[in-house]
Amino acid sequence: MLKIGVLVSGNGSNLQAIIDKIEAGELKAEISLVISDREEAFALKRAANHGIEGLFIDPERFGNKREFEERLVQLLKERGVELVVMAGFMRLLGPCFIREFQQQVMNIHPSLLPSFPGLRPQRQALEHGVKISGCTVHFADEGMDTGPIILQGAVPVYDDDTEETLSARILEKEHELYPEAIKLYSEGRLKIEGRKVRIL
Repeated sequence: MLKIGVLVSGNGSNLQAIIDKIEAGELKAEISLVISDREEAFALKRAANHGIEGLFIDPERFGNKREFEERLVQLLKERGVELVVMAGFMRLLGPCFIREFQQQVMNIHPSLLPSFPGLRPQRQALEHGVKISGCTVHFADEGMDTGPIILQGAVPVYDDDTEETLSARILEKEHELYPEAIKLYSEGRLKIEGRKVRIL
């Protein structure tokens, strides 16, 4: 069974969506560890509610980013993690981490990449007047939202949308898409070919 490590910073609704699919028997995986870089993250409570180990690792306790990431790698490797899932983890992972989990780190971003990478993509979408937005699950690399795309889901953008209403609509789509991408990975059905991911 696929062992997953989840990195979080906030509410953890995508973590909850993954937990729900596992508990419903729709996703053959086990969450071995949840790590947050913020002590108050509600995601840690979600983990505890389901008997999943959750740890707060304070980045400020480390001399630099590399030392922080080395600690994350150590904790994940100790628990036999095979896939790292970034679920609202608000840090860019560096080369040290990515090298240790080559093609084993997934991220989800609330836009149809390569459009609107980085912070506040929903606001960017509204400012550009796009008619369709959505979310993207991709393998993480050392760039900002630049890794090979696995799955995308689209949602309409309405004339009266605010950043909040569009974000909520995209989040619903994220909750469908992320577990599906993890399921494909667990079944060995994702093959990376350069910048593309082929679904077998």
